[in-house]
Amino acid sequence: MVQCVSILGSTGSIGRQSLDIIRRLPGIRVAALTAGTSVERMAQQCREFSPKLAVMATQEAAQALAERINDLSIRVNFGEAGLMEAASMADADCVITAVVGMVGLKPTLAAIRAKKRIGLANKETLVCAGELVMAEAEKYGAEIVPVDSEHSAIFQCLMGCGSRNEIRRLILTCSGGPFFGMTRPQLETVTRADALKHPNWKMGAKITVDCATLMNKGLEVIEAMRLYRLPLAQEHQGYMLNRSPSVLRLATQLFPQEPERQDCYYSETCTALAHGFARVLALQDAAGRPVSTVGAYAMANGEAYMAMGETLPELRGRGIGGWLIPYLANELAGEGWTVTFLCAAERCRFYERLGFVLQKQYVKYKL
Repeated sequence: MVQCVSILGSTGSIGRQSLDIIRRLPGIRVAALTAGTSVERMAQQCREFSPKLAVMATQEAAQALAERINDLSIRVNFGEAGLMEAASMADADCVITAVVGMVGLKPTLAAIRAKKRIGLANKETLVCAGELVMAEAEKYGAEIVPVDSEHSAIFQCLMGCGSRNEIRRLILTCSGGPFFGMTRPQLETVTRADALKHPNWKMGAKITVDCATLMNKGLEVIEAMRLYRLPLAQEHQGYMLNRSPSVLRLATQLFPQEPERQDCYYSETCTALAHGFARVLALQDAAGRPVSTVGAYAMANGEAYMAMGETLPELRGRGIGGWLIPYLANELAGEGWTVTFLCAAERCRFYERLGFVLQKQYVKYKL
């Protein structure tokens, strides 16, 4: 059970809500509070919660705070060093990181390495370094609990989930902010002042504008991918993405009347997959039957050659392959591969519509 908490960003919305909960739970103590430049609010919090350490963003703000609480036995620090100290204090068994921006990354890592339980409300930490953060948390045995809106709700829903493969999709909702329901012509004339008029929440300027433009929702999508170790999508039109489909089943489906080609495809694909020279994806129905597949069957020296983009005949024309093929191409291109699709000449138009650019007999993919 949590007994002592450090709150990074105590004067912001999440920080104030956290203190409101602590106010109702008298058994919990506060080890440290940190803030930006809200000196007066921080002084009020220090007098009410008596932390051992108070940290401000700048030296000037720290000096102003020290003058206001010089009758209290609270040590005052500032800057990154102060944040790092607050995040790793021995007294605190829980650290709530509710600061805004990249400034939250280093103190979050410090809290992880001190094996704290972390209440995370700083999405930039996971957006910019999610893989590093989650790997460090696993290494040091630190628990990361999302405390902000949608991600907290998803976390609670997944508490009884035995395997990530059980998850069909995660849906992140949004209010739409002040621009919800506007037409394109109306959106062309909106101003910064309009963007700051959120109908439901009173927040800082940056987060309010990010909500209005839906940039915040894009960041939350990346955060969810990192936090829950899930790809951007695992489902399309009711079909589930399988990242390691049965090669034997694909062979019989791709070449139903050609046993020799089945054997060749099976042996060569298995060998390439075993050595990391190939990647094959499929969308499958509820019975596990592949309905669409594509693969990169030759990957070496920064070049990835895709081929075999096939969908069951009765399902063609519904955009199923048109979703799966760019999915793999984007994934490979995002990892730094130069992606080329090898196809018959009569199918070049189809792949060009998906984002490939014709280059002689090949169509090369560009993000």
